[in-house]
Amino acid sequence: MTIYTVDAFTDKPFAGNPAGVCIMEHSAFEEWMQNVAMEMNLAETAFLYPTDGVYTLRWFTPTVEVDLCGHATLASAHMLYELGTVPSDHPISFQTRSGLLTAEKRGDWIELNFPGTPAVQLSAPDGLIVALGIEPLWVGQSKFDLLVEVASESEVRGLIPDIATMKKLGGRGVIVTSQASTPGYDFVSRFFAPAFGIDEDPVTGSAHCTLAPYWEPKLGKSEMVGYQASRRGGVVKVRRVGDRVMLGGQAVTVMRGELG
Repeated sequence: MTIYTVDAFTDKPFAGNPAGVCIMEHSAFEEWMQNVAMEMNLAETAFLYPTDGVYTLRWFTPTVEVDLCGHATLASAHMLYELGTVPSDHPISFQTRSGLLTAEKRGDWIELNFPGTPAVQLSAPDGLIVALGIEPLWVGQSKFDLLVEVASESEVRGLIPDIATMKKLGGRGVIVTSQASTPGYDFVSRFFAPAFGIDEDPVTGSAHCTLAPYWEPKLGKSEMVGYQASRRGGVVKVRRVGDRVMLGGQAVTVMRGELG
């Protein structure tokens, strides 16, 4: 069985967010998929197989199965198109733990149709300010994550969080964001999920399902470009359509191997 490593939300190798992609003929044991994901040791490894005209898709970190993952979905669609398994002018449907998701090729980009996960404002939970080391402007909670706005892009880029304290906050992770000062981007962000085995995720598509509805009214735009300012970095185009968020990204295949 072939497994691929794809750098997602980037147009060049060794940037963006690497994901494992394993395209199977049928379902596999959950324990086996978790062990493969642990062996790959990437933020997520995607496992997919055809079922009645759609692809069943599951995502695993090295330690747990997750409910929603953008970059591994983008990587999966990229491989189906690149291998010619799906023609480039056909959309792809994925059945997942977060319902039906779709992917569609648009030139050199792939656009994913994901559920929006807006955040609701709340008081900063105990330990958050200590974990961040800076005072937030706004704190909210989405379905999966805490969302924190800070004053500037330089604060986002320079943030050195206390990972041990952050791990105790609960939930999946913490999104830290600000309006962008770098030309070409509308907002910047970083994402930390130490409770799920990922101290910092390089580029997080699903976090942009929270970022898009947050920044849309603040910036007065329904179409925006986000930059995730991790060490590897990556670009995510977002577009609001009702309660859905369209995530646009590019991807590059960097490795393929055979599972023993």
